[in-house]
Amino acid sequence: MTSATYGAAPKTNDSVTVNRPSKGHAIFHAIMVFVVMIVLLGIPFWLLVVTAGKTQAEAVVPNMSLPSQWHLLENFKTVLVDGKMIAAFFGSIVVTVPSVFLALLFGSMASWILARRTTKLLAVVYALGISGLILPPAVVTVMMLLKIIGLSGTAVGMVGVYVGIYMSTVIFFVTGFIRTIPVSLEEAARVDGAKPIRIFFTIILPLLGPTLATATILVTLYIWNDVFYSLFILSGKMDLLPLNLYNVASAGLYLNNWHLIFAYIILMSLPLLIIFALAQKKIISGITGGAVK
Repeated sequence: MTSATYGAAPKTNDSVTVNRPSKGHAIFHAIMVFVVMIVLLGIPFWLLVVTAGKTQAEAVVPNMSLPSQWHLLENFKTVLVDGKMIAAFFGSIVVTVPSVFLALLFGSMASWILARRTTKLLAVVYALGISGLILPPAVVTVMMLLKIIGLSGTAVGMVGVYVGIYMSTVIFFVTGFIRTIPVSLEEAARVDGAKPIRIFFTIILPLLGPTLATATILVTLYIWNDVFYSLFILSGKMDLLPLNLYNVASAGLYLNNWHLIFAYIILMSLPLLIIFALAQKKIISGITGGAVK
């Protein structure tokens, strides 16, 4: 009887070696990110603040040196009183708040329909809806239309223009997010006898909080800082913050007064900074939570 000797099966190494960046590389990347942030954000912010705190003589040529004596509060008072900034602030509020609210409301409603219906016609409508992100509106045509209907130079006409322009931004963000919401929630509400309008306001809209926070910041930023559309449509019949800055700067009040211009910009930016600070967590979660599926 012969005995057969079987050799042991060769060992295989199933482990996968993962090349992780060394600690030195991680530190280098962190330093590079910090340097880029300083260059892109820190230096402009520093230049803005120190120039706003200088006198006219020191700010003739804006630079990053500290003022010999800080006049920041005095410059704020000057732009608030002499620059008629308070009236322009309320004008911007009157235009921005309803514009953002209506753009979010109508854009969310349209996004719900576009997300739940998959017909070819609605696919074309969706493409047209988000085309406003890249296609500039025809300003001349808009101005002629507003004159025909009697809304040229009015806050109502300006609000209508902003809603029409920035609904595309809301549709772009919200449609993809709604597609991630289970349809079973809506079906259960329909079984209970809920109408579409009730389903939207009680089920869909509360779930859109983070995404709407992101869209709110973007739309508010666009409208709050807009000069182009307000310059042509309002035609000087209403005062807004960016339009007021443009007018007073070109009229000579802030001519070569960079300290006042920069102080105006700081005060004009404060509301947006406050909104962003309060809604920062929702904004980040809205960006990463499926706004673009």
